[in-house]
Amino acid sequence: MPNLPDVVLWSIPAFVLLTVVEMVSYRLHPDEGAEGYEAKDAATSVGMGLGSLAFDFLWKIPILAIYTALYELTPLRVPVLWWTVPLMLLGQDFFYYWSHRGHHVIRILWACHVVHHSSRKFNLTTALRQPWTSLTVWPFYVPLIVAGVHPAALAFCSSANLVYQFWIHTERIDKMPRWFEFVFNTPSHHRVHHASQGGYLDRNFGGILIVWDRLFGSFVAETERPRYGLTKNIDTYNLLKVATHEYVSIAKDLRAARSWRERAGRVFRGPGWGPGPGPAAVPAPSPAGATTPLGETAPVPEKSTSA
Repeated sequence: MPNLPDVVLWSIPAFVLLTVVEMVSYRLHPDEGAEGYEAKDAATSVGMGLGSLAFDFLWKIPILAIYTALYELTPLRVPVLWWTVPLMLLGQDFFYYWSHRGHHVIRILWACHVVHHSSRKFNLTTALRQPWTSLTVWPFYVPLIVAGVHPAALAFCSSANLVYQFWIHTERIDKMPRWFEFVFNTPSHHRVHHASQGGYLDRNFGGILIVWDRLFGSFVAETERPRYGLTKNIDTYNLLKVATHEYVSIAKDLRAARSWRERAGRVFRGPGWGPGPGPAAVPAPSPAGATTPLGETAPVPEKSTSA
C-alpha cells in the first residue's frame, strides 16, 4: 500500500489560521457588498464539516471494500512515483468534474450535494459545510481504480483536491493573474458556482482546474456580484435538517406522485423537474418543500428548499 500523507489532517491548522485571518479582515476592513460572517451560519458550516468526518469514516468501509475488490481484479497497476502522482491528480480532477456536475443535475445526487450550497454566506467556513451522505460519489472514480490506481492513491488525490478548494471559498480575493484564472479554479470562478441567479446557475464545476468547464461548455466568468445560496433558501441551522432536507422533499414528492414514471422522474431527473400536462415531461416548478440545485440555464424552473 502506498505510504501517502493524510492531506486533510495536515491542513487543519492552516484552515483554522486562514479562517481567523479572514474574520479579522472583515472587522478591520469591512466590505459593504460582501456577505462576510454570521455566527450561526458559520457554526452550522463547521458543525456540518465535523459531522462529515464521522460519516465519511463510516462510508469509507464499504467503498474501500468495493475499490479493493476492483483493484485486485484488474491486471493494471499505476505505480506511485514522482511523475505518476501529477497524472493521477489530473485524472481524479477530471472525474471530480463529472461527479460534481452529476450531483447538480440528478436530484438524488443533488440531495447529497445541496448541503454545500445551503449557506447564504460565502467565506472560508462555507468550504467546511460538507454533506453527511457522500456515499453517492464513489461510482464516478471506478475508472481510475480499474485503470490500476491504488485506492490509497485515489484517497490522497481526492484529499488534495478538497484541500485546494478551501481557499477559493472567499470574497476577500478578487481576481488572480489572467493565466491562473484561465487554467485553475479561483475564488472568482467559485463565487459563480455558489451563486443563485439565473446566468450563474450550474456553472464552474471544476475542482482544481477550470479547464474542464471551458472544454465542456459549463464555464461562466464572474461579472455581476453573486447572490449566494439556493433560489429558495432553507431557514434552519438544525444540522440534521440541513443534512437531510432534500431527501425529505423527495420522499414527499414520491408519496404524492401519480405514476411510476413520475416517481422515477422525481428521483433521477433534474432537481427542478416536474410532470408536464402531456405525455412528455417538461421542467416545472418544484412543489412546496422541495429543494433544487443552483439550477439550470434559462429558462430556469423554480428551485427551492424549505427545511
